[in-house]
Amino acid sequence: MSDACPKCQSTEVSLLKRPTSLGYQRFRCKRCRCTFNERSGTVFNFLEYPTDLVLMVVRWRLRYCLSLRNLSEMMLERGFEFTHEAVRSWEERYAPLITQHLRRRRRGTLGKSWYVDETYIKVKGKWCYLYRAVDRSGALIDCRLSKHRNMRAAKHFFKEALDISGDAPDRVTTDKEVSYPRAIREELGESVLHRTNQYLNNLIEQDHRGIKQRYGPMKGFKSLTSASRFCRAHDELRNYYKVGKRGEKVSLKQQRTSYLNKTLELTHSMQLSS
Repeated sequence: MSDACPKCQSTEVSLLKRPTSLGYQRFRCKRCRCTFNERSGTVFNFLEYPTDLVLMVVRWRLRYCLSLRNLSEMMLERGFEFTHEAVRSWEERYAPLITQHLRRRRRGTLGKSWYVDETYIKVKGKWCYLYRAVDRSGALIDCRLSKHRNMRAAKHFFKEALDISGDAPDRVTTDKEVSYPRAIREELGESVLHRTNQYLNNLIEQDHRGIKQRYGPMKGFKSLTSASRFCRAHDELRNYYKVGKRGEKVSLKQQRTSYLNKTLELTHSMQLSS
């Protein structure tokens, strides 16, 4: 039963017998007499489709190499008709919510050894820089897309990474980019050990394959805003679905079970937190 009326916040509500056309329960507030349903007052209000369907479409858009039209055609076979522009709109609206939700979940749970590197992403025909960092176990620290590869971009990246981690790392491994030493000293502290051995940074360089494999078929982005939103949401979702630590063998059955459990948990928690 709904906790409170979205209009007057009263908890004196009664359940109505007839649900909405999508099957959501309807309620009536005993104080202001307004009628509402389970999605009233949430970010999913006024959607013409079930919440779990919309979240599934957004997840598939971020996780798999599917175009906007691919997704609309796949859902058409399942009895849901909407255009590719609807998929674009849902991604723009709900991908940041997935990102924020997953970032809150992992705040303060990251390792003390960071591996930092940047890779290239084409936006509107021009190359931009995607700063990324993972810890020793391969878990995502943070990512940030920037037009430039300079001191300002590096400092902003480390500042955001520190915010999500909660504490400065013991050591940071990077390539020999000239902006890193000063950015690490000023944002993370003088006590942080900075290593620049290229072979030690193979972990993050190999981890770039995730975004590269997903971004490649898209032929680039049209704007820095959409590129930044997509890259961050993709990295967060990819990190969320990882099973086991780096180098740990996980059976196919465990992978499937983990995927289903995490999908159900994410969908349920997103609906509750909205």
